[in-house]
Amino acid sequence: MGNTNSLCGSKRFPNYEKAPVGSFGNNSSHDGIKTIETVKNCSFLRKSDLCIRIITWNMNGKVSYEDLVELVGKDRKFDLLVVGLQEAPKTNIAQLLQTALSPTHVLLGKAKLQSIQLYLLGPKNSQTLVKELKAERHSVGGCGGLIGRKKGAVAIRINYDDIIMVFISCHLSAHANKVDKRNEELRHISNSLLSRDKRTRDLTVWLGDLNYRIQDVPNRPVRSLIHNHLQSVLVSKDQLLQEAERGEIFEGYCEGTLGFKPTYKYNVGSSNYDTSHKVRIPAWTDRILYKIQDTENIQATLYSYDSIDQVNGSDHKPVKADLSLKWIDN
Repeated sequence: MGNTNSLCGSKRFPNYEKAPVGSFGNNSSHDGIKTIETVKNCSFLRKSDLCIRIITWNMNGKVSYEDLVELVGKDRKFDLLVVGLQEAPKTNIAQLLQTALSPTHVLLGKAKLQSIQLYLLGPKNSQTLVKELKAERHSVGGCGGLIGRKKGAVAIRINYDDIIMVFISCHLSAHANKVDKRNEELRHISNSLLSRDKRTRDLTVWLGDLNYRIQDVPNRPVRSLIHNHLQSVLVSKDQLLQEAERGEIFEGYCEGTLGFKPTYKYNVGSSNYDTSHKVRIPAWTDRILYKIQDTENIQATLYSYDSIDQVNGSDHKPVKADLSLKWIDN
């Protein structure tokens, strides 16, 4: 395992420990989000204490069982599956997920705030490993449309086999000019769901439609770069990474390399970017970030970070991350 993975946490950012765990805010000592290269060609075929697959998807108010089957995939070598959804329809998603995963996994917990939802599934007979599970939610307003597109977040805290984890699925305000509002929403959510919980955690994961856009690049050049597989040129213009570099959000967190195409906005039912009258500029709105708190005792390895392009039922593509945690023998 590369040493870069062990840098994701308070050891890398010593001044950050003065703030509440998981909080955001201005800090004179910061390096933004640590970008992690994924370890290729591995499907959890290794010795790890815990293997986690994390998926986020803005569903645009619609779902098909076939899309969910494609979403969870056929490779079930992970221990935990975390599925965060935004703009989810009123359909019983939990039941559909359980049906899709019934041969291998069962539902351990869920959290819902209207269309913002979070599901946690584990291997069959793994309920005995769950020593604590708590679900929470926090709204930041912004409700509209038939499905109630509320902005905010839901969270699940779990002690699974003595590894304490918090997963947060969130949906933040839209539009390129709402950067400060998104930053403020993240602070509100963090203060509500994390800071008041003073207990130690080993892993914190944020996933969702964070809605940060590509800054100061017109639509046509953005699409041209993506078409020519040069989207990496646009990473420096990503608002989320820019705000983290300024020390506003996600200090001490890690994210895989943005090697996949921007996940928003597509024509529903296709892999073609928006051709409606709005002609939205593509952006990496859908993200997964993580932080290891105890870097002296736990090592994290990121085995994949990618979009699931074959799922076409929404104007967003889902994003998937495979993460393994291993206790370090001191």
